[in-house]
Amino acid sequence: MMVTPHCPACGSVVFFESLECPACSTELGFHRASGEFAEARPEGVLLTDPRGGEPRLWRPCSNRAWRCNWLAPDGEASAQCLSCRLTRRRPDNDDTLSLEKLAVVAADKRRLLMQLIDLGLPITPYYEQEGGLAFDLVSSLSNGERVIIGHANGVITIDLAESLDAYRERLRVRLGEPYRTVLGHFRHEIGHYYQSILLDTDELWAECRALFGDERASYQDALKRHYDVGAPAGWIDEYISDYATMHPWEDFAETFAHYLHITGTLSTAANSGVLLQAERIAGFDHGDVLPRASYRDATFDEVLSDWTWLSLMFNRVNRSMGLKDLYPFGIVAPVARKLAFVHRIVVRAGAARAASSQPG
Repeated sequence: MMVTPHCPACGSVVFFESLECPACSTELGFHRASGEFAEARPEGVLLTDPRGGEPRLWRPCSNRAWRCNWLAPDGEASAQCLSCRLTRRRPDNDDTLSLEKLAVVAADKRRLLMQLIDLGLPITPYYEQEGGLAFDLVSSLSNGERVIIGHANGVITIDLAESLDAYRERLRVRLGEPYRTVLGHFRHEIGHYYQSILLDTDELWAECRALFGDERASYQDALKRHYDVGAPAGWIDEYISDYATMHPWEDFAETFAHYLHITGTLSTAANSGVLLQAERIAGFDHGDVLPRASYRDATFDEVLSDWTWLSLMFNRVNRSMGLKDLYPFGIVAPVARKLAFVHRIVVRAGAARAASSQPG
């Protein structure tokens, strides 16, 4: 995911969610076209798209008061950035408690979108095309509304209550999940969205069904069976998670989410300068492990090899802080084959998008 972000004024390292530089207090705005930060000036700043073209004026998103740190191109129909424009529903302006939760959840949405942009995946907004991508970010703790996290016809619904640690942890324990985060929800639901978009040939659908099962099976029957009797015995030998066993749709979405977990973390490690030096690790005969910022030109075996060793290191770091494993999952051979399929269709889509944007 993007280069390590730096303050444009003093060069200090900042976080993807930063609104200002902690070292020099410069107001920061994220320019999604370049993946870098610029000064967030009310009058705007001229920035150039790395792909070419004339410099364009970019201004702070109109939702900056709710901690959105992205810039929006001047002259558009909306003063909101791409991420905020993709939000179809949100709490009312007088519901300030829910808006505070929205600010937290929206940061994860921006992280998701930047990763999709980095991977070259198509993002067609709902306001441009029927069935395009949209987000309903609403709270089950507001006005008694029942909110079900999910995806339907391009619309991803997230419960803002999931931003509350106690609420989310209670559900994680009750559902027996080793991992539950808002970003994880986003990555899972976007998997549903991309399944129908990236599988654009009969051959790809046939291959997908051979790996994940036939998604045309009754979802309601599968849902009832899963919550009545749970995952089948021995599921860990074929699936990435308990929930993936419920229905082929969920298996694909869970696998897609893990592909984003893996590649996003590897990219961050690469851009942070992480290197595992074999000579400094007793008994380690694999050779140096140098993660890549992008795996578009790599096989999935290369992705998996890097991830195996990096995730072990990250898990050890977490345990040294008394925390649970960063990545509490095992990737068995059938799961690796599913992830390899996702890798192939993501790389294919990115290559097609890059080719279509070339001049001439």
